[in-house]
Amino acid sequence: MAASASSGASNFLLSLALASHLASIAFAGSFYQDVDITWGDGRAKILNSGKLLTLSLDKSSGSGFQSKEGYLYGKIDMQLKLVPGNSAGTVTAYYLSSQGTAHDEIDFEFLGNLSGDPFIVHTNVYIQGKGNREMQFYLWFDPTKDFHTCSVLWNPRHIVFYVDGTPIREFKNRESAGVPYPKKQPMKVYSSMWNADDWATRGGLVKADWSKAPFTASFRNFNANGCVWSSGTSSCSSANDPWMWQELDSTNLERLRWVQKNYMIYNYCTDVKRFAQGLPPECSMS
Repeated sequence: MAASASSGASNFLLSLALASHLASIAFAGSFYQDVDITWGDGRAKILNSGKLLTLSLDKSSGSGFQSKEGYLYGKIDMQLKLVPGNSAGTVTAYYLSSQGTAHDEIDFEFLGNLSGDPFIVHTNVYIQGKGNREMQFYLWFDPTKDFHTCSVLWNPRHIVFYVDGTPIREFKNRESAGVPYPKKQPMKVYSSMWNADDWATRGGLVKADWSKAPFTASFRNFNANGCVWSSGTSSCSSANDPWMWQELDSTNLERLRWVQKNYMIYNYCTDVKRFAQGLPPECSMS
């Protein structure tokens, strides 16, 4: 990670804190109505009259859930509070995905850590079954102390990953230049907690300490403002959904650049060793 922000960046951090506060405003909804617990044999729990959902992981199994609805484009928000203490070897995933081997997918994965180490958020975009578009960031706050909002904006122009309303990554639609873009397969929202100690923490060097299990992450305020897909058709009329054509304004572009300059720790578009035959084509496009 880049060196600590200079005093000139302090105001920027204040703006991020304000964005975090605004992003924490509660949404209506109930996990009973919005999601199905799909695995975990009781390790996933809906609590507080449907307002809170927890996922747990122990040595035997993790757990997960998925949205009842599928979406073709949308603005999806979820508030997460990650595993406190030593969470090395664990992954808390929050993502959109379609079905099948040629699936599309938009990923947030939070990699567990040793107590006191910064958390890493791993992002990826799969299109027609192909990923290899990873970007990783350190978080600029402790995600175990309180809930923070993770959002995906997916529209015909771009995919944007947000943390507390601050964009951290943008994947643009460059189909006109021959780069594939997810636009045909509806995706459901998924979350899971699972054992990935073969790679999650320092490349697998640090294993899960099962004496600390169960590891538990918490979720609240799921809000899907999207085009619901049903019987092969979308519920949306694009003219009535302002997020459908939303782009990043100058303020958000500045925030995006700031986060990527100071907190990005891996970018597939700079990994010339991995892509020895040439970087993916979108990497050379502005």
